[in-house]
Amino acid sequence: MTRLYIICGPAGVGKSTYGKKLSSELGACLLDSDTVTEPVVRAGLELSGLDPEDRDSVIYKTAFRDAVYECLYATAKENLPHTPVVLVGPFTREIQNPNWKTELEYQFSVPVSVIFITCDSKERYSRIVNRNNPRDKPKLRDWERYLAGSSEESPQCDHQVIVTD
Repeated sequence: MTRLYIICGPAGVGKSTYGKKLSSELGACLLDSDTVTEPVVRAGLELSGLDPEDRDSVIYKTAFRDAVYECLYATAKENLPHTPVVLVGPFTREIQNPNWKTELEYQFSVPVSVIFITCDSKERYSRIVNRNNPRDKPKLRDWERYLAGSSEESPQCDHQVIVTD
């Protein structure tokens, strides 16, 4: 039987790095929201006359956020009959649902592991600076404001915590 692994947490904690390592160890399909949906999101933002680097505004969250996760879920569902799947993304709204893991198990008909990745905020800042992604410019412009507005809460559902350093 295959399994779905959800790798979640705030920006800069090492979700993508951990997801790559886990999928390699498991021989699993890796679906990282940054990779799978990024070109389509950028094109949509540009065609709408919006900032293609935006991932934190109300406009982005209203127009694109749900579609990004729908894309990840649909692709996972196609792969799960054949192989384990590792999904990587922030899942900030979803982790607030205490029934999320159970709902995913029902939706995908496979066991689900929710893995929350976290690290110290100074380390997060350093990683975000070093990865030099244009999408991070708004975060870095006012890091303290960004931190105050971003959730670092662990999931409300059953989960494992990995602290990266």
